[in-house]
Amino acid sequence: MGLTSALARAAQVRGSHTALVYGDRRLTWSELEKRVPRIAGGLTRLGLIPGERVAVLSLNNDLYAELFLAVPYAGGVIVPLNTRWSEVELVKVIDDCEPRILAVDDACLAMGQALARHRPSLTLLFIGHRAPGHIQNYGALVECPPIADHGVTGDDLYAIFYTGGTTGRSKGVMLSHRNVLRGAAIAHSEGYYGEEAIYLVAAPFFHASGSWPLVAVTASAATVVILPSFSAEGALAAIEKHRVTESLFVPTMLQMLIEHPKFKSTDLSSFQTIVYGGSPITSALLDRAVSALPNTQFIQAYGMTELAQCAALQHRYLKGEHRTKGTHRAAGRTCYGLEIRIVDEHDNVVPAGQVGEICVRGETVMLGYWRRPEETEAAIRDGWMHTGDGGRLDEDGFLHVVDRVKDMIITGGENVYSLEVENALAQHPAVRECIVIGIPSGKWVEQVHAIVILHHGARATEESLIAHARSLLAGYKIPRSVEFRTDDFPRSSANKILKRQIREAYWAGRASGIS
Repeated sequence: MGLTSALARAAQVRGSHTALVYGDRRLTWSELEKRVPRIAGGLTRLGLIPGERVAVLSLNNDLYAELFLAVPYAGGVIVPLNTRWSEVELVKVIDDCEPRILAVDDACLAMGQALARHRPSLTLLFIGHRAPGHIQNYGALVECPPIADHGVTGDDLYAIFYTGGTTGRSKGVMLSHRNVLRGAAIAHSEGYYGEEAIYLVAAPFFHASGSWPLVAVTASAATVVILPSFSAEGALAAIEKHRVTESLFVPTMLQMLIEHPKFKSTDLSSFQTIVYGGSPITSALLDRAVSALPNTQFIQAYGMTELAQCAALQHRYLKGEHRTKGTHRAAGRTCYGLEIRIVDEHDNVVPAGQVGEICVRGETVMLGYWRRPEETEAAIRDGWMHTGDGGRLDEDGFLHVVDRVKDMIITGGENVYSLEVENALAQHPAVRECIVIGIPSGKWVEQVHAIVILHHGARATEESLIAHARSLLAGYKIPRSVEFRTDDFPRSSANKILKRQIREAYWAGRASGIS
């Protein structure tokens, strides 16, 4: 099946049920099914032919959500673009994927016009509120005669998602219809994003954590409530107003939510499930979140864009005996229909408990990187996606993610995993947020360095934090230096801390493992 088949089913089984909510606008599944063939017809009139790309540079809205369905209906490939990238970065991506059409909203109109000047063959499509007279208006597409479904399915290319570049240069991840629908099936098999869900899209559509739930909710014919972009106040208001039942937050978003002044006064009684992932979460933040939302189920999701988002899940092991065993810190167990193994640098499977690279095999593994066959071959070997993440599997099959391979610190010949040190520091009551990196050391080559943001009004010294870490960690893992900051850490558009960017400042002009 393809994604348009999921739309047909949704209209058939829940035609009168609300599909999309954006501001004051609402559409049912039946209304959406009638609009999509017309929008696809309009895209065809704009010159789109099967296999060509439609790029989108926009904040989240309901028209953007429709394009995730209308573009494949017309036989095209959708390419969501990062709204926070510079013109230079976007020009590189536009030149790489060569879209026929670029859809933009009010916030991104000026950038879209600049990209169109760079690439005159590009047709601009406006999906905002007030269309300029010289640009094709999305509303006119809805008035076009409907066309037949082109019928893309299975291993046909559905979308190209460009990676955030937090660990290197951005690459176009090619996901098929099979990839994303298998990802939806995994969510459904675990009991969330089902047909009774009222799901809040808080993450950007250009990120897998925004688009993956959209596909899953389409497949289950549930309801999507769309925020243009994340803010803790906006998310709280939407949950209360629309009786939202589920959402996905990266740890930073979760922290902002529970720390917001309106958190305690907001009616969150409808909120049943939070999926969290996208970056590591400290035990301290997880404990605070579970305590703040005692009636909400928390689901840890481990994955990446190249795996149509998800590879391991857990949500039954956060309390009770599992905390004593440390299972609550695990990323979970392998998702249904997938395989996970841990390998050494020679691709040999390592014993349970030993750290190596996490590799995944199954129907969610991407088709490859757009126009990068050598990098595809390096990432996917014998069907196994090599994630670049370090981890271990315990005796019970729980996956423990220890670090990005490139974030591992090698000090005096010993491997130190930054997440383990961050977890230890985060248990100090004064620490609001911290990161741990390796910085140059004449004696050790690299030394463990912590950068800490304290809670408002809290106090701590370098000596007190090092002493705290010493009570929890082996001597070689203890930070040799601690730096205090008051400004927030730089973050990607998906709210991930840009650890690589922070680390580069310390290694400027020196040899290091940063790529």
